[in-house]
Amino acid sequence: MVGYAMKDFRAIERLGGLSLLACIGLGLLLCPETRLEAQVSVISAQALMEQTQAELGEDELGRLTISELMQEFGVPGVSVAVIRDFKVHWAKAYGVADVETSQLVNTETMFQAASISKPVAAMGVLRAVQDGLFSLDDDINDILQSWTLDGKEFTRTRPVTPRTLTSHTSGLGDGFGFPGYDPKQALPTTVQILDGDELSNVGDVFMEREPMTFYEYSGGGVTIMELALSDAYRRPFVNLMQGKILDALGMTRSSYAQPISLEHDKNAARGHDSDGKSRGPKWHVYPEHAAAGLWTTPTDLARFMIEVQLSARGQSNRVLSQSMVQEMLNPVGVGPYAVGFSVNKYGEGWYFEHGGSNWGFRALVLAHKVKGYGLVIMTNADQGSTVLQEIRRRIQRVYKWDSLASAVERGYRR
Repeated sequence: MVGYAMKDFRAIERLGGLSLLACIGLGLLLCPETRLEAQVSVISAQALMEQTQAELGEDELGRLTISELMQEFGVPGVSVAVIRDFKVHWAKAYGVADVETSQLVNTETMFQAASISKPVAAMGVLRAVQDGLFSLDDDINDILQSWTLDGKEFTRTRPVTPRTLTSHTSGLGDGFGFPGYDPKQALPTTVQILDGDELSNVGDVFMEREPMTFYEYSGGGVTIMELALSDAYRRPFVNLMQGKILDALGMTRSSYAQPISLEHDKNAARGHDSDGKSRGPKWHVYPEHAAAGLWTTPTDLARFMIEVQLSARGQSNRVLSQSMVQEMLNPVGVGPYAVGFSVNKYGEGWYFEHGGSNWGFRALVLAHKVKGYGLVIMTNADQGSTVLQEIRRRIQRVYKWDSLASAVERGYRR
């Protein structure tokens, strides 16, 4: 049992690790040393992340514990999954899922992924390409059957394509996010959303410039892609994504169904305002499934991120081939986006990521392109972004990510 500092055991005791302490007392008779080391490593990492920080950070939020941070910014619940060595190293939940019922968050609690729905949907697009239904560079109007995009003069020399729609370089100028709908409201169809019908609470989707001239984030573009994907498979988007992607990846606590099913809602988070209070309805409904409609957990999203990492290494092909998944990791040439993900350099590492912001929910996924680490953080309040960014900073420091590294100085041997 040598090699463990007293602070490790105190961390275990503080976090309620009684079964592990009992295990330690029995020595190695019942617990292999490697398993014990892994458990201590997890608990130590959690303790380091949760406590006050030596590095306070730019906003000095490191002075707060995780529970104090949540209280400071009115975030009732947080759920986290950490990826290390291409595996879920640990997942843990904090706080309350619903202030009206006082139901606690656990790692099975479902949150709205908001715009993180987009990269998951993008994997569905690439699966359709792999299945031979269309190519990334086909004219979207050759794929659509139930609606037509009016490209006007902007598409005379270059069409709008699945590649440009999923990378926000299509030239669409809708410029809106989706506010969602009260559960009691009538919902528009996808076509009605695109047309700006009176049932829709956003305007119509329209062209503003030629494709691939500028990057402009477009939820409307992703909604067009949702319709095209459904038309190509001749199946409802929700059903095809469940079978082709979510079930294939073992994302057992995930669904694009809107509204969420009664069964799933038994352990689903409520959306809260900037003070951490109930906003009336438990959540909003998002018929814009691909752009904003995924309900999921950090552990399930971690499985998705790990699959992208492993597929890129040629070590998994549950959904996409090694060559196909590279489309998710290499920006298209205009703006920071590849197919589905934003790809960015932090410190000395390249990362693929996406944020999410729905009514009462904030979330983040982030993973290294070639190294096996990453994180998923989901919250159930409007100020969740501040909390999740501080948790992100702490996880990077605890695990010594290369996002915090400086370039090696160039030198010569003498």
